[in-house]
Amino acid sequence: MTQQIPSTEPELAGVRNFRDVGGLPTVDGRRVRHGVLFRSGHLAHATAQDADFLDSLGLHTIFDFRNAADQKLEGPDVELSGVRNVNLPLSDPADGAEFWKMVRDGDLDQLRGILADGKGANRMIASYRSIIKERTDEHSRVLHALAEDSVPALMHCAAGKDRAGLSIAVTLLAVGVEREAIVADYLESNAKHRRYKVRRSGSDSAAYSPEIMELLSPLFDARAEYLTAAFETIDETWGGVDTYLEQGLGITPETRERLRERLLD
Repeated sequence: MTQQIPSTEPELAGVRNFRDVGGLPTVDGRRVRHGVLFRSGHLAHATAQDADFLDSLGLHTIFDFRNAADQKLEGPDVELSGVRNVNLPLSDPADGAEFWKMVRDGDLDQLRGILADGKGANRMIASYRSIIKERTDEHSRVLHALAEDSVPALMHCAAGKDRAGLSIAVTLLAVGVEREAIVADYLESNAKHRRYKVRRSGSDSAAYSPEIMELLSPLFDARAEYLTAAFETIDETWGGVDTYLEQGLGITPETRERLRERLLD
């Protein structure tokens, strides 16, 4: 069974789902170094104390995978001194805009129509597959940046679960982390204190009824089947991780070795 090194997790008031991915094991017996690769939800609501903590990490680069619609909804990231901010949207601003409006504003019948009977989970699986197949340029840029000079780095999207989760997974695959360990880290996003706060129009109890929350759960859960679908897409499309990295992302063996030097103990 995969065993992770326990680490102290800070309590951040305005940043959800923050963690250091250090300690994860590779297939050849090494581990991800602590203090070089972090993941979280957006930083738009970070408090002054949160910002002080983030400053203390000595970050070189923050990768923000949100799109313009996300940034309009949540706001820009808090500014940290001396940190390079790289915005690489992993979904188009118009992608699913009508869908997410229904999630926020829709009544029960509408939500049943778009999410019931497995449709919500199927949408998530399709999204994970498409990000792997269609966002190779973005993932290539992240890996090349990490190999060159961009650590310590923080990767985030809105919830820190899907787009950031996939980018973290691709990075971990590139340095040889065990798939079981990648999935285990991904599932940590389900912890109650880490979960994205669902935004629904209205404050009455009907907006957050048990049935509505159950319908919405596939969108806000981290489910192993989602990340497994991404792995399957790599295997089905490119025949495996090595070919995906070399042909899909343009990552040479030399670049992978530099990544390993920067990220692994």
